Amino acid sequence: MTAVRRRLPVMLAWAVVAALALSAWGPRDRTTWFLETVWVLVGLPLIVLTWRRFPLTDLLCCLLAVHALVLIVGGHYTYAQVPLGDWVRDTFGLDRNPYDRLGHLMQGFVPAVLVRELLSRTSPLRGSRWLAPLTVCACLAFSAVFEMLEWAAAVIGGQAADAFLATQGDVWDTQWDMFCALIGATVSVLVLSRPHDRQLDRLALTASYSADASTSALRTSTPGTRPRLR
Repeated sequence: MTAVRRRLPVMLAWAVVAALALSAWGPRDRTTWFLETVWVLVGLPLIVLTWRRFPLTDLLCCLLAVHALVLIVGGHYTYAQVPLGDWVRDTFGLDRNPYDRLGHLMQGFVPAVLVRELLSRTSPLRGSRWLAPLTVCACLAFSAVFEMLEWAAAVIGGQAADAFLATQGDVWDTQWDMFCALIGATVSVLVLSRPHDRQLDRLALTASYSADASTSALRTSTPGTRPRLR
């Protein structure tokens, strides 16, 4: 099981890289593809570069990989034209392709675990009653910032940014996007907090064991550390 856990982040990373490469092959709109996948293009190398110093829990790795795939698919087809969303729309008689809503649910659901992990490991909030509400607030703030980025893209790009905005004629699309992110973050905190805490404890124990082993090896290899006989 330990070997599988060690290989899991590597397998997930390669799966995301493969999906990203496939999505870059003939996307419907190259600019939209870049705007939607830039989070993956920046985030994946950042995780790899900081992994030795700050490895992530398996739960967070899996969620980040799934979120990356959602972004990659949306970038390839544009959110308003994802075939799966078209099928859902036609099957259930919806008035729009709902894949955009899924993307914003994930925008709250996955970052909630990321924020929770960062706060738990780098601040005194672990075990605090403030951890859950601050996590949800951080996710909602990120969603609001993302909507402002979309607004900036619309101002700069004009009609060329329509595929990126994916409003599909809904004047309340911005509010719906933030509401979906709020729901996703809230559900994530309610459902995943306990399994996440168990993985955080396991990660801390592994890090402590590695640190003790490194210290012991250093003492053994350093000359003059053995007690002298009198």
